[in-house]
Amino acid sequence: MGEARNGPLRLTFDSRLKLEFHGAKITTDAGLLAHRELDERLALTASAAERLTETRTGKNTQHSMLALFRQGIYGRLAGYEDTNDADYLRIDPAMRRLVGGRAEKRLAASASEMGRFETEFLATDENPDTLARMSGSWIDAVHACAPLNHLVLDMDSSESPTYGDQEGSIYNTYFGCTCYHPLFCFNQFGDVEGALLREGNAHSARDWGDVLEPIVDRYRSRKIERFFRADAAFADPAIYRYLEQEGYRYAIRLPGNKVLYRAVEHLLKRPVGRPSREPKVFYHSFRYRAGSWHEDRRVVAKVEWRLGRLFPQVGFIVTNLTWWSKNVVGFYNQRGTAEQWIKEGKHAIKWTRLSCREFKDNAVRLQLFVLAYNLANFLRRLALPRSIRHWSLTTLREKLIKIGAKVVRHSRYVIFQLAEVAVPRKLFAAILGRIQQLAPAPT
Repeated sequence: MGEARNGPLRLTFDSRLKLEFHGAKITTDAGLLAHRELDERLALTASAAERLTETRTGKNTQHSMLALFRQGIYGRLAGYEDTNDADYLRIDPAMRRLVGGRAEKRLAASASEMGRFETEFLATDENPDTLARMSGSWIDAVHACAPLNHLVLDMDSSESPTYGDQEGSIYNTYFGCTCYHPLFCFNQFGDVEGALLREGNAHSARDWGDVLEPIVDRYRSRKIERFFRADAAFADPAIYRYLEQEGYRYAIRLPGNKVLYRAVEHLLKRPVGRPSREPKVFYHSFRYRAGSWHEDRRVVAKVEWRLGRLFPQVGFIVTNLTWWSKNVVGFYNQRGTAEQWIKEGKHAIKWTRLSCREFKDNAVRLQLFVLAYNLANFLRRLALPRSIRHWSLTTLREKLIKIGAKVVRHSRYVIFQLAEVAVPRKLFAAILGRIQQLAPAPT
């Protein structure tokens, strides 16, 4: 009976094949070891866990806060977005090595223990605020290895669809679904500098100060040029004044109105001559003062005529940049990368998976997803050789993280025999080599 239940499985199309399952000896996520190496080099999870408040009062704790924190980060990094997956991951040999502590010789945390850790321990006392600040401290550790010459911040919002009776989940008419409406701020490398979970009906720019001000505080003492970009939802004079006072140069999309269109009226007449296949683009810069503004500001307009269209496409940007108008527009258009990074967070890290009942628990889980995303992005920009630096986070997960390996234990060593398919030994060695060249975090 035991042999029939635990023995190999047979296939009818080829009787010579047998299928055996060795969950504690084989892993499908051996590539996470590279991320763990980068984590150790920069002292990310170790220093972060030290700042978490231990709220467990019992003495019979199986795993430390550091071990539970790492399991939450690395599980999400590998695409396991729900704590229910922990019951399977707890026996995975790679996860047990990543977590460390008791998990190396026994098992990692169970689904119930991970659930309590995230909803009872991390969601109470000072821990939510501590988690929200961790992204910034991790990025500072990266900048210590790769000095920053200038800073570009891109702020944007997104939707996280919900499918149950969740606190704060409200129908959003713009996205056309019941959702949360989180706010993100990225730097020019794609790292999330700050994130905030909000109710589904929140305006795109609501609570912008809660996200932006801690970021500005971190960079205030740095002698670097600082820039900010955002779409028309952030066209708010309070934001302009704040950025001007903090010495940021900005380019923010401005909704059109009659006064603005009147200022470019001379460009709204169809150009003389046969329409060309290539768009004809015209730029114009002028001073403008809206009724709610305390002073006039520079506005750059772009008027684009395209073949087959009756009317031109017109856009306005409010800015304090002194560049040529074409360069201002080109700089603003680069904010489209923020939308791409949001898509990567959704598809590679799955940070829209916010399925807890209480809003505060989902806010904590969003921060854990963001930290997992940042760790993946750090590896992409710091450790990948030039030949694969273009890989998306989804590609990295499928080709690097999802490397299968057989684990062989000896008296002194544990050997991971990695499958050499998408990432051969030479490439993996190059990744580790670049990580080991980074300046180690100060102790």
